[in-house]
Amino acid sequence: MSTQPGDRIPSAQLAYLKDGVQQISTDELFAGKTVVLFSVPGAFTPTCSARHLPGYVDHLAEFKAKGVDRVVCMAVNDAFVMDAWRKSQDVPEEIWLLADGNAAFVKALGLELDASKFGMGIRGQRFALVAKDGVVSQLFVEAPGEFKVSSAEAVLEKL
Repeated sequence: MSTQPGDRIPSAQLAYLKDGVQQISTDELFAGKTVVLFSVPGAFTPTCSARHLPGYVDHLAEFKAKGVDRVVCMAVNDAFVMDAWRKSQDVPEEIWLLADGNAAFVKALGLELDASKFGMGIRGQRFALVAKDGVVSQLFVEAPGEFKVSSAEAVLEKL
């Protein structure tokens, strides 16, 4: 069963690149903060690069104005890919691009996606969530092949 509003964010390690590969626990990432986390099936994929990530970049100030402390983009990729994607998309440092390399976090959330038929293996579903001090307050999971409820604009409307 997938994570639902009211559930605590599961403990997991995510990775990012800064002076080598660094780890951050979800406990630390979410503690005492209002966090919007959105998951993409993969860095450099068409919808993710053309619409999903750019929307959060474009609306970062609006998220901050609504009390969001952190905006986090996550994908089942490695930290090197996420860093290269950050650079190619001119993503500001205020948006965290984190790697869930082995899909451990999305599996713990119950939001994994088997994209094997596309040669991509296990990935994260396209979704967004809002968490306050480590507890999910809102969850927006896309239907297969859609991009509606997890967009920056859709999430902003719900805040």
